[in-house]
Amino acid sequence: MQKRTLGKSGLEVSAIGLGCMGLSYGYGPATGGPDAIKLIRAAFERGVTFFDTAEAYGPFVNEEVVGEALAPVRDKVVIATKFGFKDGDSTKGQDSRPERIRAVAEASLKRLRTDRIDLFYQHRVDPNVPMEDVAGTVKDLIAEGKVKHFGLSEAGVQSIRRAHAVQPVAALQSEYSLWWREPEKEILPTLEELGIGFVTFSPLGKGFLTGAIDETTKFDSSDYRGHVFPRFSEENRKANLPLVELLGAIAGQKKVTRAQIALAWLLVQRPWIVPIPGTSKLHRLDENLGAADVTLSTDDLRQIETAVSGVKIQGDRYPAHLAARSGR
Repeated sequence: MQKRTLGKSGLEVSAIGLGCMGLSYGYGPATGGPDAIKLIRAAFERGVTFFDTAEAYGPFVNEEVVGEALAPVRDKVVIATKFGFKDGDSTKGQDSRPERIRAVAEASLKRLRTDRIDLFYQHRVDPNVPMEDVAGTVKDLIAEGKVKHFGLSEAGVQSIRRAHAVQPVAALQSEYSLWWREPEKEILPTLEELGIGFVTFSPLGKGFLTGAIDETTKFDSSDYRGHVFPRFSEENRKANLPLVELLGAIAGQKKVTRAQIALAWLLVQRPWIVPIPGTSKLHRLDENLGAADVTLSTDDLRQIETAVSGVKIQGDRYPAHLAARSGR
């Protein structure tokens, strides 16, 4: 597996990481401890050194699984986790008070079975806590050796700049893919200017870009895609299928899969972009990691751009109450 450095931070990670959230939370029934641990360890054996979790995933159980899975190889991997929600529950709103950040750090260290957090993200910007206080608290944790690097998730340009002025931000984690390209307008130029890495979640459009989902798909009641995200309504899934079909045609020409095209496209956008696709299936893990070996020529990229620009994506990314948390 190739390696990448997140901006100017010096934090080196595998070119493709593993988003661990779906093993415990959000996308249907939890995979379960033993199977989740097996998958995480399989990812490491295949060269993945970057693993993403959060206290809010579960809450708490995802960090425990990641900690147990990676304990035997702790010094060979980079573990990212997050703070920022009341009681670690994303339904309760934001809480990035300094005392809460410190409490989360201590609890996460125990669950992750480690003495340091490699990358500590603010999960969402808290409008009630000055960004300077948040960054300053993480700066103190870094000085104490409990945290190595500071990150933000779904933050807007002004928040990124304010945080970075107090404690250099190693990485921004936000959604970016062939069906969500909003970061290209302001976020990517800002990150490039400041030397901040970009960790992209949902790089496969929460599974939609793989071709495994269409308007007939039935989601489990515990799968957020079935009842939270407007873009996954039956009507919008049907309307957005032309994008998946175009990706399929391009993938067929290259003798690879849609997922591999989507991930390879992300990797070629900037050398400091690291996608973190998630999966609970070993064959999907192998498929995703195979994207690192896919080469896209200038002609390939032009064909993808032409195809994608001709499709108008239907449906909002988030419902209003979740959209309000992003881009602050």
